[in-house]
Order: sequence, then C-alpha cells, then structure tokens
Amino acid sequence: MTAAPSTGTMEQSTRTPESPLGDAPHAPLPATPLPGACPAGIEDLWERLVRVEQRVRAAVAARRAADPTPDDPYRGQYLTPEAAERILASRDAFAPVPAYGPEPAPDAAGRLGRLAETFSLAPPDVDLLLVALVPDLDSRFERLYGYLNDDLTRRRPTIGLALELCGLPAAGPGRFRFSPSAPLVAGGLLEIAEPERPLLSRTLRVPDRITAHLLGDDAIDGRLTGLVRTAARAEADERPEARRIASALDTGSGLVHLLDRGGDPRGLAVEALLTAGRRPLVADVTALAAAPDPSVLVRVLATEARLSGGGVVLGPLEVLAPERPEGARTLAGLCAAVDGTPLIAYGKKNWDPLWTAESPVAVTVTPPAPRDAARRWRRALGEAGRSVGLPAGHAEADDRLVEATASYRLDSDQVRRAATVASRLALLGRRPVTPEDLRAAVRAQNGAGLERLARRIEPAVGWDDLVLPPATRTQLAELALRARHREQVLGQWRMRPGGGRGRGVIALFAGESGTGKTMSAEVIAAELGMELYVVDLSTVVDKYIGETEKNLERIFVEAADVNGILLFDEADAIFGKRSQVKDAHDKHANVESAYLLQRMESFDGIAVLTTNLRANLDEAFTRRLDVIAEFPMPDARQRLALWDRCLGAEIPRDASLDLEFCAGRFELAGGSIRACAVTAAYLAAESGAPLGMDQVVSAVLQEYRKLGRLVLESEFGPWLGRTRGQVPSGGT
Repeated sequence: MTAAPSTGTMEQSTRTPESPLGDAPHAPLPATPLPGACPAGIEDLWERLVRVEQRVRAAVAARRAADPTPDDPYRGQYLTPEAAERILASRDAFAPVPAYGPEPAPDAAGRLGRLAETFSLAPPDVDLLLVALVPDLDSRFERLYGYLNDDLTRRRPTIGLALELCGLPAAGPGRFRFSPSAPLVAGGLLEIAEPERPLLSRTLRVPDRITAHLLGDDAIDGRLTGLVRTAARAEADERPEARRIASALDTGSGLVHLLDRGGDPRGLAVEALLTAGRRPLVADVTALAAAPDPSVLVRVLATEARLSGGGVVLGPLEVLAPERPEGARTLAGLCAAVDGTPLIAYGKKNWDPLWTAESPVAVTVTPPAPRDAARRWRRALGEAGRSVGLPAGHAEADDRLVEATASYRLDSDQVRRAATVASRLALLGRRPVTPEDLRAAVRAQNGAGLERLARRIEPAVGWDDLVLPPATRTQLAELALRARHREQVLGQWRMRPGGGRGRGVIALFAGESGTGKTMSAEVIAAELGMELYVVDLSTVVDKYIGETEKNLERIFVEAADVNGILLFDEADAIFGKRSQVKDAHDKHANVESAYLLQRMESFDGIAVLTTNLRANLDEAFTRRLDVIAEFPMPDARQRLALWDRCLGAEIPRDASLDLEFCAGRFELAGGSIRACAVTAAYLAAESGAPLGMDQVVSAVLQEYRKLGRLVLESEFGPWLGRTRGQVPSGGT
C-alpha cells in the first residue's frame, strides 16, 4: 500500500490490460505504507493492512483471469446475455471459500490489539474491519473495490466482497458477524449502509473516529461536540469518597448512582474516574435530551468511552426525566451500550430498578465540610489567578476570602467558574481578589430558572440603612449566622437528623405594613452576598386544584440550587391556617397547607416569610421556623432617624424644617415616612425652593388620606391652618 494519489478514473483503468493496481502489479510491497516512521502503537496495524492488500491483489488477478472481456470500458454499467451465462456457469455459491492462510494475531500492545480486546473481536472480525478500513487509508482501494463489486459507483466493500476477501462463506456464520448484536456493529466499529439492499450487497464503512483512533488520534468524536467534555487531572480532590466509588466501578456492570443531597456529585464522579485511571467523559444531559435522536448519540458516546478506556458521567437525571418512557429508554440504551464500561449517574431522586436491567451501587453525596470547601476555593482561586496573571498565593494568604464563601453551596464546576470570574475582576481593578469579587462571581453562577418564577433583586442596602429596635436587629443577625454556618451545624454535626429534614433556614418577619420587613430581607441577602428572590403570588396561586402546589414545588426546587434568599411577601395568603372541613374547598385548602408544612421541612435553601397578620398563620408553621423577628412600629427617636435618612443629604433643606416635630407628632411607619419624603421632594422641586415644613406637612396630609386616618389638630398643631386646603373630608 502507498499513499500516492490515483492518476486516472475507474473507466481509464479498465481500458488497458494492466492491473487496476497500476503499471507494476507485482511490485514489492513497502514496509511502511505512509511516508515517515509509524506512530507508536500502530505498527501491527500496518502489517495487517499489507496482508489485506495482498488479498485484494489476488482477488483482482483471479477476477481478470476469468474475465473474457477485461477491456470493456462500460463494465459495471450493464449485463450482457453472455455475462449472465457466465454467472450461471460459475461455481456454486454455497461451495466452500478457499482460505487465505492464517492471519497473525493482533499485537495486544498495539492499538489494533487493544481495540480487539476492548470490543471482544474474534480474528475474523478484525479481518473484516481491516477490509472495510483500507479505502480510508489508500484511495486506490476505492477503484479496486469498484472493480471487484462490478459497479463503478460502489467504491466501498460490500458484505459479500468482505466475506470473500476474508475467506468466510456467505451462507455460513460469516454473515452473522454483521447482525445488530454482533461486536462489530453493536460496538459502533462498522456502519452498514443501504439497508434496502440484500444483505450481501450492502456496503461497509468504518466511522472516521475509529480510523482516527487506530492511527493514533485520541480526540473526541466530532459528533459529540457540545455534548461531552473531558476532565483533567487538576480537577481531582483526592477525597476518600472518590476512592470508594473508584473501587465500586470495578465490580459487576460498573454502574454507580450518586444520590445528591446538596453535595458535588459531578466533581466526585470525575475524581473517582481519574482515581481509577479512567478518562472522564462528562455528558451534557440537557443537550442529550434535546437531541432529535438521542439513541444515535448514546451509541456514539458508548463507543467513545470504550475506545478511550474512559467512563461516562451522566446527570442530573432529573433533566433526562427517566420516569418518562423516552428518558427511561435513553438511560437503558446507554447502560446497555457501554457494556461494562464505568457509568456514573447522579441526581436528586432515588434510582428506580425499572430503569435498567442492572441495578447500580448507590452512594449518597452530602455537602462538603467547611474545611474541604475552603480547600477547594483556595485551590480554584490559585489556579484561576495563575491563568489570568495574578501573583501566586494571592488567595491562599487571605482567609477572609474563605469566610466570605461559607454560606454558598456550589459544585466543583461552579467553584472553578466563580474563581475565574473573581480573578478577572481583581485583574481588571489591578488589586488582589476581595470578598466582594467572590460574591459577585458567585451570584453570576445563579441560573435563570428561579427568575422566571420570582422577582430577582440585587441587594443595594446595608445594616446602616435599617432603623430597628435592638431586639429585632439581634434576631436578624441570628438569621445571618444560621445561614452562614448551617453546613457545619446541620451537616457535619448532624444537629437535625432523621425524618428527611433539609438543611434550610426559615425565618418569619412579622409586623405592620411599612415597618421594614422586606428591606431587612434585602439587608440579610447583602450580608450573605446573595440575591433576593421575591415570590410573585400571581405566578403561584391557581384556581385549579393541585396547580398551586405544583407551582410552589417548582419554586422550591429551583431555589434549592440557587445561592439566594427566597422571600414570600404577604405569606399568610398561602401559609394560612387549616380549618374544619365543611366542603370540598376547605378540604383542598387544607391539603395545600399540609403540603407546605411538609415541603418547608425538607427545604434546603434560605426562605423568609413576611406577614402583617401573624395570627393568620398556621401554628404548625411556627415549629418549623428557625427565627421569628418582630417588627414593631418605630418610636419617636427611630422616626426622627427615619425622616433624616429618607430625606438624604442631597436635597436642600430650609432652615424652618423641623424633623423633630414631624417625628414626635406623626406616628408613621418607615414605609409611610419614605413615601412622605418622596412626595415632599416632588413639591419642593416644583416650588424651586428648599424643602420646608409646608411641603412636608402637605406630604403627610396626602399620606393620611391614603391610610384613611383622621387629621387631628393635636398632631399637626400650627401647621394645620396653613395647609387647611389639604385636610381630608371629615377631618378637624
């Protein structure tokens, strides 16, 4: 075999009595088919291909010797009566085919030998594979196969021709080597085209990925681009759980299921495969489920895993929806296709034995201990810093960076991406990484799923913006403390065992409207470096039975995977008391409350409930609350601070402005004071003069009108007469 390009077409080659192999049909065969030295591990392949060439030469010579019209330029385009008679007079189709002599066994150290061992190929299978392979390595064989097929348009070997070249009878066991369950076909090593033709007339093709692998190329199959990625050794953490999973891969079918309980199952699966000396192939389940024909990609993925001596990481299974028929078929097809190759699946649901014929080894994955999480962050920041050009050790020396991420729950991929974003932000500011960089990077990892069900708020306030009694501030600080250390207390120390309880933190903010409940939730989110997601009740409550619970379930599921705080404003609308059942409406209302009681128990995130009417909440919710913060009406001192803070420092103030009078006389909540300040600012802007008492008192009168309160002279004093035109109807 040589790599020299052909200089003529099939028609030109059959016009002369010379061999289709060229002007020197009996020239010595080169030791190496391609110029240069053979890549390591494929010498055995070239030796076997030389034997294939010898067989093809012999078949061409025998065909020409028995052909009375070898120079017919239209051969392969028609069948003459004389040719038909010759076919009828030819040997019996069921006569034994002469053997071509024993083939050397593939060298187990070479790629061909390893391929035969991995896919359980018998020696005849290897011969058939090589016969189908040679047109992809030497273009001369396209013309030769066209000649032997007696059809100029068919330049790949047919099943019949392959069997003939390998000395296998077409009517014997040889034909069953092309059945769907045979190693060559089931393993994806051969593709059989033209299924509408009789079996012996169907053409054979070796996929490009198999050819590339035999020639020394280990790149992933192009058909898996965007679906599969590989993981490098740098991603390994050397956790004890990974060694246990690696040991489980060598038992039985190699199927392992990681039950996610808030940990990092994908990173653990990658580490286990690397520990076992396998190449991790991490599949994008979303792309797999969205493919028009997932079964094709499943076969390609299984072949790639077996070729590279790797293992497949598949998850989360919720995306694949294995409880549905199409998801179960895809999962079962992949498990059957890998055939002993390690497959690690992960998800938040327990494995259903009906999904696959084999049951997996189940391993529960819990969140990492704070020490392990800190080590992962430090290493990721170090790698990311080096990749963007930050000084070495910039992250490891600052423990504040680790403390800033204590409340986050991220998997290894999210940690790596967040560390990269934080390092780039630091490089942009020409400074070391700060906790603010890390928090911004973590927020960037939040998916958009929850944002479709709730309103997303990026916190813009802090503790200094709150005016609250000391007791309420203490309760808020306790909420932040619980959220920051929940993994250590609830996970590592197991302070909430049994009963399927989650690791969530639930708080209730109770108080009148405008007392700062929503702002306090925003302050807690800012303290933890998270975002606030306000649940829109219009997207939750549904008049149809059971739909409200489904909407809430979607919110809880999305919130568990987001580093954010879930805020149920006016929570008494959906967390109301259960009542005595008098009709069907009462029954289903109680079912809704019972569902929420159970779901809050197993919630893994951070949630805040706010209510103006605490008495309307079911008492059973109180036991499930971690923090209850009371928000009373502000006293005169707090109202003075609120007036001063709401007016701000930018608006010009008249010397007559008496905020102590406003704070002492007008008993308003913080929300109402803010509304009055905004209204007064508009009035001052219209007058073109500094803000004075006239505008403030007018704004208060408008707020009283909104609240339906009477205007009393004891409250407004001398300012009442100056603004009498603003007095609401019925006021005195």
